[in-house]
Order: sequence, then C-alpha cells, then structure tokens
Amino acid sequence: MILDSAAALIAEKGTADLSLEAIGEHACVSKTLMYRYFGTLVALLKALLNREYRHLRTKQLEAAENAETYEDLVRKVTRAYLLYIAERGLIIDRLQAYPNVTRDQNPTHYNREPSIEYFSEVTAELFGMPLDVAIAATEISFGLPAAAGEFLVRSGMDRQMIEDITVAMILGSVSGLRNDMLGRQLKVKPPSEVLSLPEPKKATGQ
Repeated sequence: MILDSAAALIAEKGTADLSLEAIGEHACVSKTLMYRYFGTLVALLKALLNREYRHLRTKQLEAAENAETYEDLVRKVTRAYLLYIAERGLIIDRLQAYPNVTRDQNPTHYNREPSIEYFSEVTAELFGMPLDVAIAATEISFGLPAAAGEFLVRSGMDRQMIEDITVAMILGSVSGLRNDMLGRQLKVKPPSEVLSLPEPKKATGQ
C-alpha cells in the first residue's frame, strides 16, 4: 500500500517535493510506521524501483512461456517490455533520476543472468552456433528493448511500429550472424575439381 501510494504520487507530481510524510499521508500510514518500514525516502524509492523491475521481468517470463517459435518468443517478450514501459515508464524514469536510487541502470539489468542464460541456450540450439557466440549476441541484443522503451516514452511513436522495428532488428542480427558464420566456415572446392573444360581443338591443314 505504501509503495502503491509512492508510485501514484510520483506519476502525478514527480519526486521534487516527495517525502516519507507525504507518502504516509497518502497511504493513511503514520509517520512512525513509515520510518519503521523504510527508514529513509531513498530506501523506499529503491524498494519501489526494485518492485517495478520485478513486475516487468515477471510479465516477460509469462509471455515467454506461451511462445511457440523463436520469432514468437522475441516478439512476445519485447511486447511485454514495451507495454509495461508505456504504462509505467514515467514512474521508472523518475525513480532512476532520483539521487542515490540507481546509477545508469535500465530495467533489462534486473535478474539479467538467468534471462541471458535461457535466451543464449535457445539461440545456440536453434541456430546451430557456439554457446559463447550466442551469449555475446544475446547480451548485446538485450540492449535493444531498453533503447526501444526509451524511444517509445520520448517520441510518442506508435508502440506497434516500435515493436516491429525492435523484433526485426533482433531477428535480423541473429540470422545475419548465423549466415556470416556459415559463410566463414563452409569450404568451397576449387574450379579444377568440379569443372571439366573442353580440350582445345587442334588446327587441321588443307
């Protein structure tokens, strides 16, 4: 209830005049209990930001459970991210901007390692690439939804269009990487092994 009240005030008024007392009043909780639960405003805001990240990751995991193809997996996870950012991005941005709450962190960093491991294993298996390459590709591509979410909040562009662009970039990068690796590894035969050139005709005199 306290965190819900903090989120509501941040969405409505920002963080400039935010205080434990104001949040407690909004939540109908005494000042004493507010300090007992959180101690400081920064501790409360960190707890709120952590909850926002956890809720977002839960939405993405739920979306991944229903995916049938690789494209479906990428699309559903990306869509879950963008939908959450469209709804809660303002709160997250304002929390991230508050001093000492976070430093240069975006929602994709939360509980990142298990997600990287899952996507890397899927990518390596489906596209036939070494696991270390799949890990690198996954780590790098994880930045795309975060960039897409920031662009969504800043630009006001149609969410579906941003989703389509992000999914195309992720799929294109993985496919391009696979094709590039195949092109580097596949051996070709020299022409002498596959072509049979006709012998030159001998000149005949009259």
